[in-house]
Amino acid sequence: MTDASALPGQPRGGVLSGPATVRAVNVLAPNPSVMTLDGTNTWIVAEPDSELAVVIDPGPLDEAHLRNVVETAEKTGRRIALTLLTHGHPDHAEGAVRFAELTGTKVRALDPVLRLGDEGLGAGDVITTGGLELRVVPTPGHTADSLCFHLPADGAVLTGDTILGRGTTVVAHPDGRLGDYLDSLRRLRSLSVDDGVHTVLPGHGPVLEDAQGAVEFYLAHRANRLAQVETAVENGYRTSAEVVAHVYADVDRSLWPAAELSVRAQLDYLREHGLI
Repeated sequence: MTDASALPGQPRGGVLSGPATVRAVNVLAPNPSVMTLDGTNTWIVAEPDSELAVVIDPGPLDEAHLRNVVETAEKTGRRIALTLLTHGHPDHAEGAVRFAELTGTKVRALDPVLRLGDEGLGAGDVITTGGLELRVVPTPGHTADSLCFHLPADGAVLTGDTILGRGTTVVAHPDGRLGDYLDSLRRLRSLSVDDGVHTVLPGHGPVLEDAQGAVEFYLAHRANRLAQVETAVENGYRTSAEVVAHVYADVDRSLWPAAELSVRAQLDYLREHGLI
């Protein structure tokens, strides 16, 4: 879910579909929009020599797309054995129940409401289906239940909506919180600096081949927007709608409703820190 179109200085992305790393293949859902960019990226992840695959974010409730994901895995000789969710927004999770029916899989997520089966997901969990290693990284901020999945064998991280392949993401107030989101970005920066992560496999948009650059771009963008919002309030713009019209004047108006969610989160952050 994006709140802006492509911005100057953002790291360039790679392919939108097909193999993205040794272990990850993207199947693009047919739900393009100003909020979902080219559509939702559904990721099939598996060890090269394994007959089992994991699917991350089956996407919207679109029967043709869900069946396409299954068929894409089967063409490589694999059976889908597990479904994971980065978060509960419908463009990522709405199709999960139907997908579980098609594949006979359990659905694991942070939010218990989204789970099918007894096992959830949390900090420190490691997925080992078919010999694959996926490490669960809590990244609240876009939503309270947002997760990323670290794929160490490919030096990659699957980011859902926490980092997009193009533009910037919404801090979806009131569920999303800016302080949490900044902490999550710093956590991802540590992965890129300390754990060899160089590739971002996002929930929307193209693959990013410079993970550290992407995180630094996001942190700088958030700091800039926060300073703009603070200045706007100091200059008499009080409501979130007034701040959006002033700060996001150069952004397509169709994105203003999403931008207002982020502005509300920014205003909360500034109040909590005694800055306004």
